[in-house]
This record gives sequence, C-alpha cells and structure tokens, in this order.
Amino acid sequence: MRVVLSTYGSRGSVEPIAALAARLRELGAEARVCAPPDEEFAERLAELAVPMVPTGRPVRPLVTTVRPGSAAGLAERAAELMGAQFDTVAAAAEGCDVLVATGPLPVVTGARSVAEKLGIRYVHAGHQPVSLPSPHRRPPGRRGRTLPEGESDNKALWDEDAHIADEMFGDMLAARRAALGLPPVENVRDYAFTDHPWLATDPVLSPWRPTGLGVVQTGAWHVTDERPLPADLVDFLDAGPRPVYVGFGSMPGGAVADVAHGAVEAVRAAGHRVVVLRGWADLAPADGGDDCFVVGEVNQQALFRRSAAVVHHGSAATTTTAAQAGVPQLVVPRGADQPYWAGRVTDLGVGTSCADPEPTVESLAAALRQALAPALRTRAAAVAGALRTDGTTVAARLLLDGTG
Repeated sequence: MRVVLSTYGSRGSVEPIAALAARLRELGAEARVCAPPDEEFAERLAELAVPMVPTGRPVRPLVTTVRPGSAAGLAERAAELMGAQFDTVAAAAEGCDVLVATGPLPVVTGARSVAEKLGIRYVHAGHQPVSLPSPHRRPPGRRGRTLPEGESDNKALWDEDAHIADEMFGDMLAARRAALGLPPVENVRDYAFTDHPWLATDPVLSPWRPTGLGVVQTGAWHVTDERPLPADLVDFLDAGPRPVYVGFGSMPGGAVADVAHGAVEAVRAAGHRVVVLRGWADLAPADGGDDCFVVGEVNQQALFRRSAAVVHHGSAATTTTAAQAGVPQLVVPRGADQPYWAGRVTDLGVGTSCADPEPTVESLAAALRQALAPALRTRAAAVAGALRTDGTTVAARLLLDGTG
C-alpha cells in the first residue's frame, strides 16, 4: 500500500503524522509526508527514515512574525495553503491508495478534493477534539470572525461556524475544484471532516463523548524517542534534585515571553532548579544562573521522566508526552485548544492550571505549589500506566485493512 500524509502547522502537527508514517513503513507500506519545509521538520523526518515532500512556506517565520489572533492576510495565507494541496500534494498523491490529512481547514478541504479527483481514499485526522462539531461544547471560533456571544445553543453555534467557514473558504475552494472539473461543495467544514473523522488522542486523557459524528478514536500518535539527552544536560540533571521543566513549544515570543519569565521566577522562588526550552520564542533567563539550564531540540520523553513537574502552554503533544511520563503538569493556556487540555489535566488530577489572562509570578507560584503536591505525582504516575501506547499501530492497521 502507498500512503501520502499531508499536514501543515508547527511541530505538534508534524510529529504525530511523522510517527504514523514511520509505523506504516515498519509494517511494509510506502509512506511519505507532505509537510512545511522548515529545517527542523526535515531533520526529524530524516531521523525517522520517512520521505518528505516540502509543501508551502516554512511555518516558523509565519508563527513568529504574525501577532496571535490577527486576521491580517488571512485570505492570502488560506489561498496559499489550499493551493499547495492542489499542486504539491496532488502530485505526491499520484499512484497512492490513500491520503491522510490534518491541519487547518484550507489544507484538509484541498486534500479531500485532491483525493476525490484521484479516486483514492481520504482520511481526516485531528489531534484534539475541540474543532469537531459536538453538542457538548462551543465551537472554538475562527480567526477574524466572532460567534454570537448571547447564543447558548451549541448546535446553533456549530451551524453558524459551518456558515462562517463557507464564507471564508467556500469561493476559493469552488474555484480550485472547478479547475479540476469538480463541483462545489455545500458545507466546506463537514466535507473536510467527513462523517467518520479520526481522532488521534488517548481515550483516557481525552475521551470523546458520543455524538452523531462517527468519530474513530485511535489513541495518540507518537514514536518512542531513543535519542540520548545531551551530555551537558545529563550532567545538570545528575548534579541536583529533579528540576522543573518550563517550555512553550512553538508559541511566539510575544505571546509567552513574559509568562515564561514569570514561570521561571516562580520555580526559583519555590527552591527548584529549572530547565527551559528555548522554543520558537527563543526563551532564556536573563541572568543565566547555574540553577537554570536552557535546551533546544531535545528528547522530551526522557527529559520529562527526570523532571519534578512540567510547566507548559497546553498543546496536545506536550500534554500527552507529560502524561505518558507520569509527571505532574502546570498548564498555562494561551489560546486555541490549550484551555481544553488545561481542563483535562485538572479534571484527571494529574496537574493544575493557571488560566489568568496575565499571569503573575505570584499566581504562577500558587499554581506550581499545587502541581508539586505529592498526591498529584502519585496520581500522574497512576494515570500514565493507563494510557495507550498503540495509537500509531491502531491507525496503521485501519489504513492497511481498509477499515475505520
């Protein structure tokens, strides 16, 4: 079987797709990944021996130069994302049996259209449940467009969300499809998601409450990271008690620089050493004290297992990795699906959150004290033992067997 997997986003979007592609190749399938041409993504896919097809523009410059929540240039960026599916991904999918797509709506609508034109199977996959229509929660909202504040009927809000999606992306999709001889679609969002979208999250960490949508929950997609920790990091870890990890992944500096600084000071005030992930915000304590170690790209699975707690923004990937490591978490959500993951961490009792719009050292320190409580470490370890580790195998088998 030949599979092409398409994604566009930060590391949290690329890594799960890379993990599934690697598992497919282990099981004898041909698999390639269409992903942004950022150097770090290319290096990671090469490490996993997964062929990469560079698609679209690099993500990091876009993320780190555009103000979070800004709608400036949205139509142009959406057209670029969609166009890459009809051009680069369509060429990569020639001769394949199935196309798996995840990412923003312009990406997945284009991907499904490509699969439709080629007559191959299409699977939509998501790594968080927030964007899937559900009567149990409100839609997350779309950049530059607001939902009615006074409306409390979730179904009505999801209907409005579908209408907004049509207004934002319907015409550009129709034009692209017409060029291929395909008719327009009536509901852009639901066309992209299909009646049976896949949800690549752990059913304990992120249970899906049944709806009219036939969601297929496979478990989270990850690959066991065998990379050794850097020698100087190991020396730091060995030199004292477990540090607290502070990292905000691919979040831009303008969104998290002050929060990260406050988190580091809160950790120090609690008498703990700290490991800081430099990330896309280029974080680093100003004083460079010997109680702090700054890391770049690193094996988080191994590092988290040696940490006292993990302070982070609440991405699906970091939340899942910390939960699998059995380490308490302090989630400081900044937007998107991050409040959802903060709620799951709190509800499960494996950590806490600090939802202040403008967190202070004091509020972060109070939340950190809760996260470091012995009871939470015990609970985190117990939950870790209940999490599934076969998500990529489940998904790969569904593709190879033609089911799901």
